[in-house]
Amino acid sequence: MNNRIPPPIVTLICGISIYYSKSFFNQFLNFSNNGISLFLLILGLIIFISAVRSFREQKTTVNPLKPKQASSLVTSGIFSFSRNPMYLGMLIILLSISFKFNLLGGIIISLLFFIFITKFQICPEEEAMNELFGDKFTQYSNTTRRWI
Repeated sequence: MNNRIPPPIVTLICGISIYYSKSFFNQFLNFSNNGISLFLLILGLIIFISAVRSFREQKTTVNPLKPKQASSLVTSGIFSFSRNPMYLGMLIILLSISFKFNLLGGIIISLLFFIFITKFQICPEEEAMNELFGDKFTQYSNTTRRWI
């Protein structure tokens, strides 16, 4: 794997960047932003926690830096809707932070997160899953979207 930075750290860095870059962008604050932010935060946490719980139930590794240690291919539950619900949850949490503090800058940083995680985390993970699970992973990839 090319990525040596755990995705939760990437998410934290992006979240902090969203907050501290707010002075560089016009602010679009209104009452509905808080409601949307809270909704997205709860949604992102539910998706993320659900994915972690599914991994634990299948007794496979949650460590994103060592995908070749996976002992099983998780395809049920939240994984039947998205191949990467943990990263989807992280992205939704970043969008929540964006609505709360820095909408325009946050969308840009969230897009950069999306690109970074896809290139340096998801693609290498998918190669590892293909090596480990072969046709089973190919079939899963053909029926389930990468993000949503």
